[in-house]
Amino acid sequence: MPEDNAPYVAGQDAARGPAANTTALLGMAYMALGRRIVDAVVAAGFEQRPAHSSVFAHIDVEGGTRLTTLAARANITPQALGELVDDLERSGYVTRRPDPEDRRAKRIVLTRRGRATVTAAQRAIADLEAQLAALLGSDRLAALHETLERIATASLDER
Repeated sequence: MPEDNAPYVAGQDAARGPAANTTALLGMAYMALGRRIVDAVVAAGFEQRPAHSSVFAHIDVEGGTRLTTLAARANITPQALGELVDDLERSGYVTRRPDPEDRRAKRIVLTRRGRATVTAAQRAIADLEAQLAALLGSDRLAALHETLERIATASLDER
C-alpha cells in the first residue's frame, strides 16, 4: 500500500514507480523541491504551510502586490489567495496597505518578519541549486535551466 504522503499521479500504477509523462515528472519535482524549501524555512524559525508559498513566491518584495495580481501569478482564485493572506497577516508576515495608485485597492506588503522569511527561502533555494549542481553536474544543470526556460516561455498551443 502506498504511503499517505507519497505523490499520486493520475494514471500511474504505484507498483511501476514515477509516471512516464513529462508533465507529471515536472510536477513531482516541483512539489519535492517546494517541500524542501518550506522545510528549511520552518527550520529557520518561520512557521508556515506549503500553501503560503503561493504568496511568498509571487509577492513583490519592494512595495508589495495587489491581491488580484498575486492570485493571477499563483494561478489560484482571489478568494483562496485572500484566505492565505489573512492567515499570513494574523501570523505577522504581511500587512495590507492602501495602494498609492488606487486608494480603493490594497497592496499586500511584507513585514520585517515576512522579509526575513523570504531571505530564509532564498538561502534554501541557493542550497538546493548547489545540491542540484552536485547531483547533475554543472553542464547538465545549465542544460536543464535552458530547457525549462524554453518550456516556460514557449507557446505550446501555436503549431
